[in-house]
Amino acid sequence: MDTLTKIQALSPDPSFDFEIRTVLGHSVEGVAEPGEVLAAVAGVEKGDVAGYCDAWQSLAERVMEIGDTASTGGHRVSAADAYLRASNYFAVAVNASSALGDDSTLVATFRRQQAAWDKFVAHSSITVDSVAIPYENTTLPGWFFRSPSAPSEGAPTLVAVNGSDGALVGLWATTIAPALRRGYNVLAFDGPSQQSELFDHRSTFRPDWEAVLTPVYNFVASSRGVDASRIAVYGISQAGYWVARAVAFEHRFAAAIVDPGVVDVSTSWTSQLPAELLSLLDAGHDREFDAYMDKGLDGSPEAALTWSFRARPYGTTSYADTIRAVRKYTVADTAAQITTPLLVLSPEDEQFWPGQAEQLASLTSTVSTLVAFTAAEGANYHCQPLARTLTAQRMFDWLDDRLRA
Repeated sequence: MDTLTKIQALSPDPSFDFEIRTVLGHSVEGVAEPGEVLAAVAGVEKGDVAGYCDAWQSLAERVMEIGDTASTGGHRVSAADAYLRASNYFAVAVNASSALGDDSTLVATFRRQQAAWDKFVAHSSITVDSVAIPYENTTLPGWFFRSPSAPSEGAPTLVAVNGSDGALVGLWATTIAPALRRGYNVLAFDGPSQQSELFDHRSTFRPDWEAVLTPVYNFVASSRGVDASRIAVYGISQAGYWVARAVAFEHRFAAAIVDPGVVDVSTSWTSQLPAELLSLLDAGHDREFDAYMDKGLDGSPEAALTWSFRARPYGTTSYADTIRAVRKYTVADTAAQITTPLLVLSPEDEQFWPGQAEQLASLTSTVSTLVAFTAAEGANYHCQPLARTLTAQRMFDWLDDRLRA
């Protein structure tokens, strides 16, 4: 079903429309103000990437200034509210600027996004510890949020894992804020090539995410006040793959949630490519594959730049290398090893990995619960952008039942 017959399009550009829906959905946790968002993007035409980016950049800077003024005046609550929104708007501008070809603008915008987030943390009434998680021969940056209603000892804790390009402020809206209200402590972090790890350290994604989540679990389990038997993990968007992959090998998590279920990341890259083109790649004809890709993207500079931005975290240098790398991100052969109770979210009209939530649930039928979200509920599309309160209710009720002391 195409819900645009029920919920009017918010932009003539489908990609802009989905992003605006996501931002508006985050408003339930104070991460956006619907009026200022709709006013900012009004009039942006289909395909006007520069105008779209400018709209978010200008809005973010204006709201950042509101935060600075409130902070100077000693209005900490108002400042925290504004900085949270500004971080979200900068995050949209980061993704939009990826199609502009100016890397300096991209990185500078990320710096503003992170500065707004840091100011939100500094002004928030929630107890937040900035932490360094031991990982191989370095550390990963993390933020440990302590719920005011969590017990000082034996608290349940949720590890929140972001997607391929998600910002921390997005995790606040989808996961952290609703978890804190329910008495969960939450650890959020930047994994390999996520956010600061991409822009500051230029690390790369890795398919074997148990190598990431095992040290994360060890860190959380040893943290003050945490009940090691009540640590759960949540993964949004591409982290639906990362979490599923990790718990196939790391079995100590008490429960896991994937939003949505993802079996094979590569299909979001290959589903729009002709079969004959992919056959060149399968036959090892990389030069011919790359030449066809160059020709195909030649007429769309924005699409070529977006491809480059999306490919950068994989550490690849050609189209063929990218597809070959992304094809390693599959749990088709390992999902049967999952023994952790697993909640698999499945929205109607999933754009990026259609049908894969059901596939993952089938591969893990002895431990998984599949929960559908429908257009009739206003809860369709990837990660249910306009139904995050409903999403939180369903996933945390399920989690409560499994982590009850």
